[in-house]
Amino acid sequence: MNTNQSGRARGPGGGRALFVRGILLTAGAALLTGCQSNQFITLGDMASAYNREIFWMSVWAIAFSIIIFVGVSYALFATVRRFREENNSAEPAQFHGNNRLEVVLVAVPVLIVIVLSVLTVRSMARLNPTPENATVVSALSRQFWWNFSYPSATAAAGGVVTNGNEMVMPTRNPVAVTITSGDVMHAFWAPNLGGQRNATPGTEKTWQIDTDRPGVYQGNCSLLCGASHANMRFKVIALEPERYNTFLRVAAEYRAPTPAPGSAEERGYQLFMQGKPSTGALACAACHRVQGTPANGAAGPDLSFFGTRRTLGAGMWEGAEAERMLIPWLANSPGVKPGSLMPPYNGATYKVNGQVQKGGVLTEQELSDIAAYLRSLRLPEEADYWRDSPVIGSAGDAAPRGGTQ
Repeated sequence: MNTNQSGRARGPGGGRALFVRGILLTAGAALLTGCQSNQFITLGDMASAYNREIFWMSVWAIAFSIIIFVGVSYALFATVRRFREENNSAEPAQFHGNNRLEVVLVAVPVLIVIVLSVLTVRSMARLNPTPENATVVSALSRQFWWNFSYPSATAAAGGVVTNGNEMVMPTRNPVAVTITSGDVMHAFWAPNLGGQRNATPGTEKTWQIDTDRPGVYQGNCSLLCGASHANMRFKVIALEPERYNTFLRVAAEYRAPTPAPGSAEERGYQLFMQGKPSTGALACAACHRVQGTPANGAAGPDLSFFGTRRTLGAGMWEGAEAERMLIPWLANSPGVKPGSLMPPYNGATYKVNGQVQKGGVLTEQELSDIAAYLRSLRLPEEADYWRDSPVIGSAGDAAPRGGTQ
């Protein structure tokens, strides 16, 4: 049977070359999994004290593994060589009941386990307690987005400062992240900054992350949670402490700007707050919060600083791509992000709790007006946490510092 589909005969090394090419492609795909644009994600980021602690604990485990591997391999090959049949005519000596050998075979593994246990307990004692001077951030996870709140910053307009899908933190100071879930189990993981924690409905878990280096870091939900688990991303923007304090102060004083009469922003504001009952278009304010306005919904991400954000759809799009996708996102969110509970505004159907529903209808101009209003929700420049940290993959953007390379 001819299995050469191309009809060309392979050279002597053709099969081997094809095999090597397949291995390289597989390895490349594995390395690129979970990365986007030029995003560089690594467990070995030594700018994080958490990662440094885990790294040095791992060195001991790897060293013991190498010693065990070398020792067992040497014993295996030495035994095979020494007791080959052609080298020995007599029956091998029996050593059943050799107490010294049995003690060694038991004592060495026990000693290794004790050393690793002590190192593990020491690392847990250093990493698990949250220092009193830690910056506190609360993370709420839901299908399929994140809300990050800053309990130390009370908003003048009421509530606390909250940001959707983009977490801001200071450098050179431990950050105590308290995580919970509003629906199913999720997991918070920003590999460059520290370990991951599961988010369980009805419970809160607190642990610390940190970094010494300002920059933009990628985060993901690391626990399978539904149709858009892979699209449940977030960014962590680490700022110098002075800039972080400025962000908190200005964000606490922030109130959404009042749109100019007759402007696209004003028309968008009315649609955002009231919807369009005549076509079944629901009000965005029923699900989203905008600081300083009557919009105080909790079913969707906080949109108070939407115009400052550089991502859309919980990190599905960044920079110029996020800008391009805003109106398609508003028109039919479930169509571009599977499992999204945001109702479409182009009349398409979507599912809520397994029930098929029909979305309302807004014209292209009305969608454009809402987009204009959302873009107007910007923090003042001194509190813009993306300043000097350009988004990867956007036209003309330089490579950001820190976790993005």
